[in-house]
Amino acid sequence: MDTRERLVKAAADLLVEGGKEAVSTRAVAAAAGVQAPTLYRLFGDKDGLLDAVAGFGFSDYLSSKHAMGVGDDPVDDLRRGWDLHIGFGLARPAFYLLMYGEPRKRAARLEADAMLREIIGRIAAAGRLTVPVEQAAQFVHAAGMGVVLALLATPEQERDLELIAFSRENVIRAITTDVAPDAPTDIPSRAIALRAALEEDPPLVLSPAERALLAEWLDRVAK
Repeated sequence: MDTRERLVKAAADLLVEGGKEAVSTRAVAAAAGVQAPTLYRLFGDKDGLLDAVAGFGFSDYLSSKHAMGVGDDPVDDLRRGWDLHIGFGLARPAFYLLMYGEPRKRAARLEADAMLREIIGRIAAAGRLTVPVEQAAQFVHAAGMGVVLALLATPEQERDLELIAFSRENVIRAITTDVAPDAPTDIPSRAIALRAALEEDPPLVLSPAERALLAEWLDRVAK
């Protein structure tokens, strides 16, 4: 284990044992057996160190998210992603709170957020999303985080784990539809699907001004 890895591991151990408050640069340097200037040289400051710790703690989670792959039904993929997210939060609360319990968005969280938006974008492309992608992503994120924090705040023996599936299905019901994409009465979902297509790579052959105007029109229709 090199010096950087020793420092990250030491900080991760302190985080698990005492929470974020226990992860001082002095304590981490002492636990890793290095001088404080070495820590600053490698990470810049404490936030840089915590970014690395968050990435270390979330590595298994992100690997599992990647390993999920793409199923035939993006709504089922959202279900699997929800369960994975909640399961991680309950299994590794110290890392979860570091990632989601403060305003700063760390690199590992940005990657996880991007995966969520990718799944929701596929639901939109299938014509099954009833609200704009960004709004749906924020709703799913807020609901999932609320479930984790509510369960963590409850003594383990008193937790009602049925809340996980109950919340998941109500969230999915609120943002998706089973109406076929070509149903003539489902204009908002079709608008959302086309709006998602605007963000695809390669983009539609439109000028920036045309893309902006079409996006504005579609956002209006989708409401």
